[in-house]
Amino acid sequence: MDKNQATGLMLISALLLAYLFFFKPKAEEQAKQAEKPAAAAAAKPAAAPAPLDSAATVRLLGAFAAAGQGQEQSVELRNSKVSVALSTRGGRPQVVLLEGEKTFTGQPLYLLDKQSADIDVQVPTSEGRRVKLSSLYFRPSAVTPVTENGKKGQRVQLTAELAPGQQIQQTYTLFDDSYQLGYNLKFQNLSGLVTAEPLTYTWLDHVRQTEQSAKQNRNHSTINYYLAEDDLGSIAEASEKPEEQTAPGAVKWIGHKHDFFTAGLIADKPFPSGKFNTNVKEGDSTYLKTMQSTLQIPAADVQSDAGAGFQYYFGPNSFRVLKDVAPHFERNVYLGWGVFRYVNRFLVIPVFTFLEQYISSYGLIIVLLVVFLKTLLWPLVYKSYLSQAKMRVLKPEIDEIKEKYGDDQMKVQQETMKLYQSTGSSPLAGCLPMLATLPILFALFQFFPNAIELRGESFLWAKDLSTYDAPIILPFTLPFLGNHISLFTVMMTISTLLMTWQSNQMNPAAMQGPMKMYSYLMPLIFFFVLNDFPAGLTWYYFVSNVVTFAQQAITRNFVDEKKLHAQLQANKEKNKDKKPAGFQARLAEAMKAAQERETEGRKGGAQANKK
Repeated sequence: MDKNQATGLMLISALLLAYLFFFKPKAEEQAKQAEKPAAAAAAKPAAAPAPLDSAATVRLLGAFAAAGQGQEQSVELRNSKVSVALSTRGGRPQVVLLEGEKTFTGQPLYLLDKQSADIDVQVPTSEGRRVKLSSLYFRPSAVTPVTENGKKGQRVQLTAELAPGQQIQQTYTLFDDSYQLGYNLKFQNLSGLVTAEPLTYTWLDHVRQTEQSAKQNRNHSTINYYLAEDDLGSIAEASEKPEEQTAPGAVKWIGHKHDFFTAGLIADKPFPSGKFNTNVKEGDSTYLKTMQSTLQIPAADVQSDAGAGFQYYFGPNSFRVLKDVAPHFERNVYLGWGVFRYVNRFLVIPVFTFLEQYISSYGLIIVLLVVFLKTLLWPLVYKSYLSQAKMRVLKPEIDEIKEKYGDDQMKVQQETMKLYQSTGSSPLAGCLPMLATLPILFALFQFFPNAIELRGESFLWAKDLSTYDAPIILPFTLPFLGNHISLFTVMMTISTLLMTWQSNQMNPAAMQGPMKMYSYLMPLIFFFVLNDFPAGLTWYYFVSNVVTFAQQAITRNFVDEKKLHAQLQANKEKNKDKKPAGFQARLAEAMKAAQERETEGRKGGAQANKK
């Protein structure tokens, strides 16, 4: 190879590397490729199992062999909200399309499809076999209209005939404008063919990416289940390790939560037991997470005249919708734990719902939500600002104490405490009101990433407030940041830095030395943390900072620091002979005891040096 050939090869290699680096497919294009199997699932039938001859069917299914051969068909129930395709092989839901919903790439949203989900029931027989309903073929009836309790809908029955008078019946009912699919499983005259052992219901669910952020989509997908003892069980959402849980008691319902959508099953009578597991396979770009639920169905229920009754739910993870599905089914919407959940449920959601009735722009709804909450908390903000003003006007006296007692820090603290006690002020008084606002701050940190109302809603440059805004796409990936920059997060960070600077200017004694540097460092850390978070959340924080600026400007007009200083001096004169009480007394005693120990330690050291 001569010099010219070598140079040409190097140039070609450099151009190839540059192309791969700067023109590689964007995350959105990759997601479209990953979604093609899901979009085609409804149109492309699953590979049919190899047909069995009569002898093989009898060996496999025994007394159930009569239903072991047939042709798979699809029966559809559809309303304005959901379309469910039932397979005659197994008589089970196979494809679920949510009408009017799209993936973030604009494709139809399939909550289940033939490749991603598998629902089955295993029946223990008196011959010692465990026959799966997916091994049987069911004959569908015509889809007929039905009216129950004033509700209109459609119903279809799928029947597997084992012998004259011996049947397995599966009945599905879909009412108009409903996300719920009624399901009844009934064994007719099969007491001699099946045992008294419970049937085993299994639901295997491979979660596909439907949202822009694969990480958020994965971390928000999990299995929730509710116990008959009124207690919620759940597998950790963000876990990427195999997780398994066994329900400690009977189970009322399960929910396979797919970020903003849930596929669930509610039993008329609780399942006696349940086992649940999730798993994430590294490098699997087709499925974000695999979830499986295994439940027991009492044999007596399916052999009763009424059969075993259930309700499937295939729909949005909306608090308002889920609370009417089943008791506590709204717990599939994660609103935080403890007090944060109550703040979201009884404060944030009612206000948000009220504003939705009159305003169509969710960006503006967030602005009004900020204004409402800030107005509600204004008394606490005022009290905090008043405390900070007291610290400012007392700063010259505190500086005099420091200058007078020099390096005797204990004496400085004692005299400073006396000053606070006599003037009726405290540095903690400015912190405690602000701590009271934290439950709302943390509650909203959980509300926005789980609010389906924001899904697909655009505002300014953000195409979808339920995920990060990405007006700036980088041709490379940065550690902790990814390949995009959220402009709302940038605005939030800048406004937080300005607030920090203003606070430090107004209270120069509050933040000194390393703490002052850390106060500026934290907003920068949050920039990296929140860059992947929903635009609705970072927009809220930015607007909250702007409103806080306005609040502080207005509050300053109500606080006359000269009058405040005169009042503190009057308090000081009034309380000069008053002894500390309560917490201040205990604090003074503790400081006095510490000073005595320090004095004794110095004396002991001096005596040792003399010896």
